[in-house]
Amino acid sequence: QVQLVESGGGSVQAGGSLRLSCAAFGYTGSSDCMGWFRRAPGKEREGVAVISADDGRTYYGDSVKGRFTISLDNAKNTAYLQMNSLKPEDTAIYYCAARNVRCSLNWAFPLGYATWGQGTQVTVAS
Repeated sequence: QVQLVESGGGSVQAGGSLRLSCAAFGYTGSSDCMGWFRRAPGKEREGVAVISADDGRTYYGDSVKGRFTISLDNAKNTAYLQMNSLKPEDTAIYYCAARNVRCSLNWAFPLGYATWGQGTQVTVAS
């Protein structure tokens, strides 16, 4: 069973940057798609970004395109989410997630992910 450990959350001013890390421990051979969802108070869980472990293809939610970049270090079994130009509406708990289904198939559906990190709080002050 894969375990995901997140780090890098915190509090920043609007326009600032943060980098989230998600380290995968255990067998990762079946985790074809890995990335982040987020949940803000009063909002449904939202797909942020995922990356394919097979070919490196990336997918982003519309609200973060052009500001966030996801990457994967296969040697370290670690994914990174670089978040730039942060906005107050980015404030949420960010959860790393992984599944053994290709990212191209309905990647933003949270119930399709069996493995989740503990979550990390990101707060962006206005």
